Amino acid sequence: MSTKARKESPKSANKKILRSKIVGLFNQNTAQALNYKQISATLGVTDADQRKMISEVLEELLKNGQLVESDRGKYKLKVRGGNITGTVHMTRSGAAYIITDEVEEDVYINSRNVNRALNGDKVKVYLYAHREGKRLMGEIVEILEQRERTFVGTIERSSGYYFMIPDNRDMPYDIFIHPRNLKGAVEGQKVVARITDWPASAKNPFGEVIDILGVAGLHETETHAILAEFELPYKFPASVLAQAETIEERIPEKEIRSRRDFRETTTFTIDPADAKDFDDALSIKKLENGNWEVGVHIADVSYYVRPLSEIDKEAYARGTSVYLVDRVVPMLPERLSNDMCSLKPDVDRLCFSAVFELNEQAEILHQWFGRTVIHSDHRFSYEEAQKIIETGEGALSAEVLELHKLASILRENRFKTGSFSFEREEVKFYLDENGKPTGVYFKEAKESNWLIEEFMLLANKKVAERIGKVKQGQHAKTFVYRIHDKPNTDKLLTFSNFIRQFGYTIKTASHKSIANSMNRLMTEVQGKNEQYVIESLAIRTMAKAKYSTQNIGHYGLSFEHYTHFTSPIRRYPDLMVHRLLDKYLNNAPSEDQKRIEGMCVQSSQMEERAVQAERASVKYKQVEFLQDKIGQQFEGIISGISEWGFYVELTENHCEGMIPMRDMDDDFYEYDEKNYCLVGVHTHRRFIIGQKVLIEIAKTNLAKRQMDFKLVEITEKETLPQKSQRPEFKSPSRRKSPGTRRR
Repeated sequence: MSTKARKESPKSANKKILRSKIVGLFNQNTAQALNYKQISATLGVTDADQRKMISEVLEELLKNGQLVESDRGKYKLKVRGGNITGTVHMTRSGAAYIITDEVEEDVYINSRNVNRALNGDKVKVYLYAHREGKRLMGEIVEILEQRERTFVGTIERSSGYYFMIPDNRDMPYDIFIHPRNLKGAVEGQKVVARITDWPASAKNPFGEVIDILGVAGLHETETHAILAEFELPYKFPASVLAQAETIEERIPEKEIRSRRDFRETTTFTIDPADAKDFDDALSIKKLENGNWEVGVHIADVSYYVRPLSEIDKEAYARGTSVYLVDRVVPMLPERLSNDMCSLKPDVDRLCFSAVFELNEQAEILHQWFGRTVIHSDHRFSYEEAQKIIETGEGALSAEVLELHKLASILRENRFKTGSFSFEREEVKFYLDENGKPTGVYFKEAKESNWLIEEFMLLANKKVAERIGKVKQGQHAKTFVYRIHDKPNTDKLLTFSNFIRQFGYTIKTASHKSIANSMNRLMTEVQGKNEQYVIESLAIRTMAKAKYSTQNIGHYGLSFEHYTHFTSPIRRYPDLMVHRLLDKYLNNAPSEDQKRIEGMCVQSSQMEERAVQAERASVKYKQVEFLQDKIGQQFEGIISGISEWGFYVELTENHCEGMIPMRDMDDDFYEYDEKNYCLVGVHTHRRFIIGQKVLIEIAKTNLAKRQMDFKLVEITEKETLPQKSQRPEFKSPSRRKSPGTRRR
C-alpha cells in the first residue's frame, strides 16, 4: 500500500466513487445531454455537499476532455468521431468487447449501446473520445454480419408466457417463445432455439424451437446440449452411415502389390489405454549399414474416403473429432474410425507413410514418402510403454528402447533450436456408470508420450518440407500448413513484467532467447503456488496456431515448415494433406490456392469450436463434481480478475469458480486494469492474480456451468512490488486461451 493511498481523505475517496458513477451514467446515455440536477436525481443525491461535488466533477470532466457542454449547464460525452469494425464478444452482464485489428486494444461497449448485436457478430463501432478508466469506449452502430442465431437452453414458463433461458454465458438475453413455436417442447426441457425476430420495441428477441434435446439435467441431454451450443453434430446422417456400410473391408491383392510392404517389419502402436481409433504406428528395423529405418505409418483414410462423397462432405463439415469428458464424437463413422482405418494389431492395414533412415545421432540420412501396407505386431498403452522405458523389460523392449533413445535426441535438438515446451497437466475425471464424476485426477506427459510426439512432429515437419521447401526462384505448390505466428511484442513484455513480482524473468531479445528462458521458467515454477497461473498466462501470450496455405512457419516449434499429416481419422486437414501429397508425389499440377485456403479457414473454425466444446464439457463435470459440496472449504489461487469479480482455481482439483464483486460488501472495489487487480477504495485491500485464498463453495449452476465461491480468507498476502515497479498487465481474455492437442 502506498503512502499516498494511506493519506487519501474520505472526501477524496467519496469524490472518486461519485466520479465513477457519473462517468458510468454518461456511458449509459451517450446521446443525451444531462445537467447536474438530472444527474443528482438519477443517482439519488439530495445532500447539498454531494450535489456541489457533482458540479465539481462535471467541471473536471469538461476540462480533461471527456465531456462537452452542449447547452449552458448541460453536458454530453465527447465523441471520437471514428468508426472501426470488429467482432462482438458478449459478457454475462449484457455489455460487450469488440475484438478488432484496427486499434491496439479491445473496445468496451456498454449494454445500452450494444444495439441488438450478439456474440460473434461482425459490427461497425463508433468510438468515443473519452475512456472509462483506461478502457477504450464505443457504440455499435451497425451489424455487418450476423452469426448464426441458434442457442441452447431450457424452456421456462412465466405468467403464461414461455422463454428459453440460454445456457451460454455469452448470450445475456432470454428468448421469448410463442406457444405455437414450441414444437412440442414443455417446461423443463432443454432445446435448441433460433431467433426469428427482434422488434425495436421488444427487450427480448423472439424465437422458435428447432430441436428438443431432452429433460434438462440428464447426462445425455447435457452432453448433446454442449455439442449443439457450439453447432457441432452429435449424430451422423443416415446417408453417411449407409455409405460407410457399403465400403469393402477386404483389401484387394492388386492394391497391396501397388504399395511398399512393411508387414514383415516390427510395427506397433502406442495410444491411450481407452483409445479405439489408432491412426498412427511406428516400425523400426536395423539396416545392414548399422543405421535405423524408422517408419511413421498413418492410416490411409484417403483410400476409403473419396472426395465429395457423403462421408467426405460430412467429415469436412465436422472438421475434427470432438473429445468430451465421457466420449469421443468422431469425425468419421465408427466403421471407419474404430475399425477399417484403425491400425489394430494382427490385421493388415493400408497406410500413408513417412520412412526415415537415421544414424545413432538421430540424423536423417534418407527419407521416403508413399503408400504402404502394414501389420501391427502389438498395441501398447502409454502406461505399458512407459514401464518398458523405466524397467527395460517387456514385449518388444529392444525396439521401444531404441526408439526412445532416438526420440530423446530429437527432442533435445528441437529445444536447442528454439522449440517451446508447454507441458500441462490434463484434468481427468473418474466417472460412475451414469457418467457422474466421483473424483478428479491429473495426467502428466511422460517419456512414452514424448516418444510418439517426436516422431509425429518429425513426420509432419518433413512432409511440409517435401512440398514447401523449394529451390530459390521456384514456387512451392499449394499446400496445407499448420502455422503459428510470433507472439505480440506488447503481450510478451507485459508477461515479462508481470512474472517479476514472483521473482522470475525471461529474455525477449530473440526467438531463441525467448524460447530458452520460457522453457526454463516452466521448469522453475514446477510445484510452486503460482505454477498453474503462470503456465496459463504464458500460453495466452502466444498466438493461436491455425491452418493456412500461406506458410509463415511455426513459431512455437521453431519449424520453418510444418503441417498436420499424422491424424486423418480425427482431423480433416490431415486428410487434405494426404490427398495433396499423393498428387504432388505423382507430379500433378498445383491445386487452386483460393479453394484450399477456404478449406483451411473452415478447418480452423471447426477446431476452435471443438476446443470450446471440450472446455465446456470439462467445466460441466467440474460443476457437477462440486455441486454436492456446498458449504465446504477449499484452498485455491486467484487465476483471473475482471470487472465483475475474480476467479479462483482450487488447488486440489483445478476446478474454477468466481467470487462476484456484488458479494464483496466490505468495501467498494475498483478494477485496476493497469496493475491487474481489484482494489478497495477505502481499505486499499488488493486481490491479485496468483494470490492464495481459502474459499467456500457458495452456489453452483449446472445448466450454465458456473460456480460462485465465497471468500473465507486470504491465506497469502499480496506480493506486488512498489508502485513504480508494478507491471502493466491487461486482463487475459478468457475467450482466447488456446487449447492444446497431442501431436
